[in-house]
Amino acid sequence: MTVSTSHYRRGAALPVSNPFQRLAALLGDSKPGLPPIALTIGEPQHPIPDFTSEVLNASMADFRRYPPINGTEDFRNAVANWLDKRYGLNGMIDRERGVLPLNGSREGLSFGAIAARDQLGKGLDHPAVILPNPFYQTYAAAAHVADAEAVLLDATPGGNFLPDLDSLEPELLDKTVAFYVASPTNPEGSVAGMDYWKKLIGLARRHEFFVFADECYSEIYRTTPPPGILEAAKALGGGFEKVIVLNSLSKRSNLAGLRCGFAAGDPDFLSKWVRFRGLAAPQVPIPAQAVAARAYAEEDHVIENRRLYNEKYEAAETYLRPILGPVTTEGGFFLWLNTGQWGSATQVTEKLWRDAGLKVLPGSYLASDQSDGSNPGNDYIRVGLVAPLDHTVTALERLARWLGENA
Repeated sequence: MTVSTSHYRRGAALPVSNPFQRLAALLGDSKPGLPPIALTIGEPQHPIPDFTSEVLNASMADFRRYPPINGTEDFRNAVANWLDKRYGLNGMIDRERGVLPLNGSREGLSFGAIAARDQLGKGLDHPAVILPNPFYQTYAAAAHVADAEAVLLDATPGGNFLPDLDSLEPELLDKTVAFYVASPTNPEGSVAGMDYWKKLIGLARRHEFFVFADECYSEIYRTTPPPGILEAAKALGGGFEKVIVLNSLSKRSNLAGLRCGFAAGDPDFLSKWVRFRGLAAPQVPIPAQAVAARAYAEEDHVIENRRLYNEKYEAAETYLRPILGPVTTEGGFFLWLNTGQWGSATQVTEKLWRDAGLKVLPGSYLASDQSDGSNPGNDYIRVGLVAPLDHTVTALERLARWLGENA
């Protein structure tokens, strides 16, 4: 595993532009070879829950009110109840101090590193923030706004696309304030097991840094619910010290536009963070919290959502397995396809657009180059399975045909 250890340069890990802007520049004015099908953006297209408008209509008057920065009691209880049931926490969540609403999990991911830096007070001009590579671009933004050194850990197949914890030197961990990791991972769809979570929590407590566990895809899985970091913390003992989980309704309930997520876990960290957020962050509207509370109390729409995604993974196996081998991921709604034998990620992306009308995302655009020039996404393309089944099947047929004809 390659670990970036370059000298500090503010914003070094930030992409020049976001992956979709880079893709637009790559394809330019070139015409698609067939009617275009976009497989790039991970924006859910399944139905939103039926109760959404009902709850919003019932709480319209609350748009007049300034929301409490720490959330409504109903919201905090709904989140705590869901976490308790999902992960078997036996009431460990502090419902007053251990749950915080966010304007989508991105807000918490972006600004959590600042709170970690300030609360830990390690006295470093540029502490370290560790993140996987490839990564959700917000993690790099978090390091940037915290004026921290972003340390990139290549996530490769040999390590189940998770950062290799054994590769980390104690000196690096001692200057670390935040460690970002997703499970299921984006874009690879791998899942961190209980042993992995326990080891990471142990390192965080030993070396004094916070783990920000991005579990936004926790309910989009094939058959087995992924274990969560709070579940591992309970099994390990010591409460939720140094552990923060972030989640939202964007993937679970197809409510990406609601912009309502949460952070939960370490009550000492969150109770201090909420005071800062009371000065600097926008509150989450009360009607949005009301929809969220209802969504976390109901599972039928989540089960149906998961079934729709799994149906598309079955189609992916039918068309792509004969060429690429197994392509189904443990979680998430992307395919992370090794197409290195057909060319680099950008070359394959250009050819699929020109020849087959398929718009995919180069894996290299979701990762950063390391100091040696390597990029762990260079052999991969990311294919989103968010479109309806018929569109997805058409795209998979074209993709399989192109791969087969160009092998």
